[in-house]
Amino acid sequence: MNNEARPHKEQPGASRGTPQVPWASSGLGLRAPQARRPKPLIFIFAIFYFLLIMPQQRRQKKWQQMLSQLKTGDKVVTSGGLRGTIIALKDDYVHLRVPPDNLRVEVSRASVVSVATEEPSK
Repeated sequence: MNNEARPHKEQPGASRGTPQVPWASSGLGLRAPQARRPKPLIFIFAIFYFLLIMPQQRRQKKWQQMLSQLKTGDKVVTSGGLRGTIIALKDDYVHLRVPPDNLRVEVSRASVVSVATEEPSK
């Protein structure tokens, strides 16, 4: 066996140092893949905006409006599940009267989830 290094045979038309890629040949009609495609990203962002972000902003605005319209005598439900009647309002806190023992509880205004509506009794 000959231990000498054999010269590398180059393929015809190939230049040294450039890789052979299938779409580079002139007869196939294929194009190189594009590195960036902004249209799908814009489309995905639009879907996220209309399905996730916009409804959340609407809910947040509606909740803020509900908090600003609280008044004494309103029956509310807190995020912890307490149901009571507002007896006093402060800047960031609400005083509730919670039945059946008429406990007076101070809760954060942000913990009010909804204003309970009276169900008509039959």
